[in-house]
Amino acid sequence: MNNFEAILLISPDLATTKLKDTEKNFEKLIENKGGSIIAKEDWGLRDLSYKINNFKKAFYSYYQLTFEGNKIQEMKKSLTQNEQVIRHLFVKVDKHDELPTKLLKNKE
Repeated sequence: MNNFEAILLISPDLATTKLKDTEKNFEKLIENKGGSIIAKEDWGLRDLSYKINNFKKAFYSYYQLTFEGNKIQEMKKSLTQNEQVIRHLFVKVDKHDELPTKLLKNKE
């Protein structure tokens, strides 16, 4: 099992319930592929550096995950087909950092 960090940028047009559904669908996808979610942070609605699909803002969700590396292409394909997820990023890490991240520490 490999350690990954994932960030999802989710459409700002979604209602709160749809946003939670999109996040739960991602979490189910991870579990269905044999992975596990170590931790999750909701970074909220944030400005984008540049427009993506005519959006200037997006909801950011940060995940610390553990799963087999050969499953990542299947997850990327599923996320690409989801219209609510406007961008996603997976980064392989040796070990997970402690939460909260610096982004949330600076808010407090």
